[in-house]
Amino acid sequence: MLVSFLPILVLFLIAAFIAVFVISASAILGPRKNTARKLAPYESGMEPIGAAIRRIPVKFYVVAMLFIIFDIEVVFFYPYALVFRQLAVPGLLAMGVFFLVLVVGFIYEWKKGALKWE
Repeated sequence: MLVSFLPILVLFLIAAFIAVFVISASAILGPRKNTARKLAPYESGMEPIGAAIRRIPVKFYVVAMLFIIFDIEVVFFYPYALVFRQLAVPGLLAMGVFFLVLVVGFIYEWKKGALKWE
């Protein structure tokens, strides 16, 4: 039974070897001469104004995570759309419960104000 996974293992080992080889080759063969110009922060080809590192509000990350979560959940609708005729009523009920949970979570986040951009 494990023999059927052998091609996947070989492919994984080849990919890991290539990744290690490329990183090692770039570290060994790549240029190492650091100049003041290379170490300066790049900002649209202009001289940087202010500090290069500044705090980003947590709100940005919360909205990004919510978008990813809801986007991934919506992806689960595609397989259902392909086989909804074979699943019949039980499949419809299961997807209805899934959609209800998705909508309740969305309404909860909306009421908490997580989707407001200020």
